[in-house]
Amino acid sequence: MMAFVSTLKLHHHLRQDTRRIIAAASSVLILTCAVVVGFLLIAVWVSSSASSSDEEEQVLLLLDSNTARGASSLDNAAPLAVGAADVWRVWNSAQAGIRRGGRDVDSNVGEQVADKEEEEEEEETGPSAGSRSEELSAADSETETATSEQSKSSTQQDLHQEEEEYKWKSCAWIGAQDYVPCLDNRKSYLGRNKVHKHFERRSLEWHCPSEAATAAQQQQQPKCLIPLPLGYKAPICWPESRDQIWYDNVPHQKLVSFKADQNLMKKFENKLVFPCCGGTQFKDGALQYINFIQRVYPEIEWGKNIRVVLDVGCGVASFGGYLFDKDVITMSVAPKDEHEAQVQLALERGIPALSSVMSTQRLLFPSNVFDMVHCAHCQVHWHGDGGMLLLELNRVLRPGGYFVWSPTPVYQNTPTDLEAWNQMIVVTESMSWKLVAKQYNVNEAAIGVVIFQKPKDNQELYETSCRVATSSLPFCSKVDNADAAWYVKMTRCIHRIPVSARSQWPAQWPARLMATPTWLTDSETGIYGKPATEDYWADTQQWEHVVQKLYLQGALGINWTTIRNIMDMRAGYGGFAAALIKQPVWVMNIIPISEPDTLPIIYDRGLIGMYHDWCEPHSTYPRTYDLLHANHIISSITNKCNILSLVMEMDRILRPGGWVIFCDEVELLIKVEDIVKSMHWDIMFTYKIDNNSEQLLAVQKSFWRPDPSNL
Repeated sequence: MMAFVSTLKLHHHLRQDTRRIIAAASSVLILTCAVVVGFLLIAVWVSSSASSSDEEEQVLLLLDSNTARGASSLDNAAPLAVGAADVWRVWNSAQAGIRRGGRDVDSNVGEQVADKEEEEEEEETGPSAGSRSEELSAADSETETATSEQSKSSTQQDLHQEEEEYKWKSCAWIGAQDYVPCLDNRKSYLGRNKVHKHFERRSLEWHCPSEAATAAQQQQQPKCLIPLPLGYKAPICWPESRDQIWYDNVPHQKLVSFKADQNLMKKFENKLVFPCCGGTQFKDGALQYINFIQRVYPEIEWGKNIRVVLDVGCGVASFGGYLFDKDVITMSVAPKDEHEAQVQLALERGIPALSSVMSTQRLLFPSNVFDMVHCAHCQVHWHGDGGMLLLELNRVLRPGGYFVWSPTPVYQNTPTDLEAWNQMIVVTESMSWKLVAKQYNVNEAAIGVVIFQKPKDNQELYETSCRVATSSLPFCSKVDNADAAWYVKMTRCIHRIPVSARSQWPAQWPARLMATPTWLTDSETGIYGKPATEDYWADTQQWEHVVQKLYLQGALGINWTTIRNIMDMRAGYGGFAAALIKQPVWVMNIIPISEPDTLPIIYDRGLIGMYHDWCEPHSTYPRTYDLLHANHIISSITNKCNILSLVMEMDRILRPGGWVIFCDEVELLIKVEDIVKSMHWDIMFTYKIDNNSEQLLAVQKSFWRPDPSNL
């Protein structure tokens, strides 16, 4: 009995000890939970406080819309944290066009979340960054990319339905891989211009179907995707690309053979190599030639006084390529002629270039914008048609700007060269150009150069005795808009120099990038509805913030080491390009012809650009740009032309592996997503803005092309 009682007492004590242990463990657990909850509450409070305090300062984060917006100081804005799951939480749409608000990014973005439920909740309520994969295959990208609104988990059935809807096929005619729509439809042009005496050169001009074309004629444009050249590879990155590119990417053996005697380029194994020394003018190298020009006339001051150059008849654009070393950006232009794809080669090298011919239509640039125009061995008869082509250069050349000319008439004395020189002098004197320097380089490359200077003001223009004495060259009519360039015919007349501050030379580079143009005043209304100077600075600050805090920090998944050629399809004041100035990229700033003309401002900043109508194809070759910036470009064309046609044109322009960044109305981008997914592009980042109808969408083109056997 006593043993039994002892056993019961022992059991009782054990139970009590167990209860004490459980109670103690419970207390520890409760305390631990309380501490954790406390820390979480503190973190939430801190995050909320930071978010609310930053909300007013992180303005202008997302891209301008069709509504007006303004500036807010961004100097004290908290940096955006970016990582594998970048989340935008704030979207303020300001009233009365004061400002476009921004989105604060969670400071904990990028940390891995172990709790599966939290991950699922995040996918439902916020965006996630796209894949960081550098592989270009669709399979790898689909396994690594996740987005909030449109993930790449689309089923094969969905993809099949999209392909059936758009029915993509590969363009199959000879030379389709290099198709430039409005330069290659010679049939359309022949019907309108077959009797013109200058047909051979005019046939190289831009000639899209006219506005009067019927719907049936418009439908005759090819509805197919441009194929890749056999063996196409991801392009070599800058700066190596200046010296060598993949031959299979631009396999033009005819051009290699044609330029062989000039040593401009040569094929070596599977690459095209561009020697540092070569060409008619670059016997000692392009850089030596560039230095020679400044020695001839030191006032040029590359990279300070001279920043923006137009190179006419550029060849493979080595002149512009080496001017990057001098902090000079060059718009290189050449026709698509018997020399085949010179501009395509230039763009493959990572050098700004444009297919254009000087014939009867004005160049697609505003007046008085280039600091210098250069023509080496460009084989343009400047004195022809009464000097009309040289008058076009006079139109685009800045007052006080320079024309640098170095063909054989400058330094050879054959009868043909002497005749060309004498006729050139007659035309330049009639335009009041001054011959400020002429020198023959005997010791080095045995070439010569002559430099003319355009008058700085109308007083110089009027007082030149030769021009006054010879009335053969009239002034242009006052109703002739010198900035008008889209399908505008050249005229044989000389434009007066602006009497406003626009005739003044900009500040030296790099100060001119951020300096407000002296002729921009608050008496004018800017493109976003506020006084022009305030508008300009709002745009500048906005893009500086967006590019530095979002685009370049990895939020969209872009590997910027692969980005060189960029096109801003609706550039505004050029703020996007200005924000990228420290990156090894260049930007072609496009001002649509339906938008306010801000292209002169862009050139005053020391940037380049052109006019274009996005209801037509662009004049560039296929696969020539790494990134297209499409800020409200879709909504700007919906009432005039077809979204599908524009996205097809983007596909033509963009290199495989290239990117498009859209910001536009949600309804429109839903359609864009469907189209690009049917092309097997990767949706890398997308986010619909809360309480708004806008969306940010970043997509990457793949190497996929339709199976040619399905034609």
